[in-house]
Amino acid sequence: MDTKQRRADFYYCEKIIKRHSKSFYYAFSKLPTEKANAVYAIYAFCRTADDCVDGNQSPMEKRQALKQLKKELDLFEDYAELDKPLWRALRHVFNKYDMDIKPFYDQLIGQSMDVDFNIPKTMQELESYSYYVAGSVGLMLLPVIASKSSADLHSPATDLGIAMQITNILRDIGEDFHEKNRIYLPKDELSHFQYTQNDLHKGVINVNFINLWEKMAMRAESLYSNFLFNISHFDADSRLPVYLSAQVYRGILDAVRKNEYQCLSKRNFVSKDKMAELKLLSAAALDLQKGSVLNVEK
Repeated sequence: MDTKQRRADFYYCEKIIKRHSKSFYYAFSKLPTEKANAVYAIYAFCRTADDCVDGNQSPMEKRQALKQLKKELDLFEDYAELDKPLWRALRHVFNKYDMDIKPFYDQLIGQSMDVDFNIPKTMQELESYSYYVAGSVGLMLLPVIASKSSADLHSPATDLGIAMQITNILRDIGEDFHEKNRIYLPKDELSHFQYTQNDLHKGVINVNFINLWEKMAMRAESLYSNFLFNISHFDADSRLPVYLSAQVYRGILDAVRKNEYQCLSKRNFVSKDKMAELKLLSAAALDLQKGSVLNVEK
């Protein structure tokens, strides 16, 4: 593949992440070009998988679309990929980094869980689903952002993905319910906090809802903390973008709180000014951490 073609393929992938996830793009665009391109290609694959199950197609059509994508992934695994920008870009990523194909298949399993959707019974079920749709993404990215690390970072990378997915769920409760007819809030938590589907339908935001929302948010925040505790093991050139991505996503939770938990009829997001502030705070936190490590080594 010539350089011009490769550049065009990664630009194709970059446009996808730029269009669909401004916060993700904001953080990971700070990576060195080679690594940023790898992230764009991985995101483009995940977005393609997600697109298979979104929209107004019938469940049968969605299953067929996922089946076709799996066939294309099978071809890719056999080094016989289709001559398309996504697969050409991913081939370069797999040639450059020590990639594992399994999380890509896990992502497809996660998307199929949305086609045959069932409300999770427990938080454990929700986290299992969250692994497949998002924790798997953390594992896809790991060879790129921790390419020089000898530490086992599978658990922290998975934690970050699950935390981000729970954050997405808490941000999109109303949208998921009204537009997709999905409730990701676990049944046992709904029962425990005495918040009903009828309350959700009516858009009720009361103490019960806030307590339920906060319990799930605290779980997400503990997973973010688990991930950030291991940030020093990631590649030096990746720490700030990765740290920033976690903090920007974590900031979505604060945005919901700032809007008095209105996530049933309003889209919450981290503003550009807040992202810039988080970038400065993230850089300062990493500098402080680096200084502490140097002092310990002395």
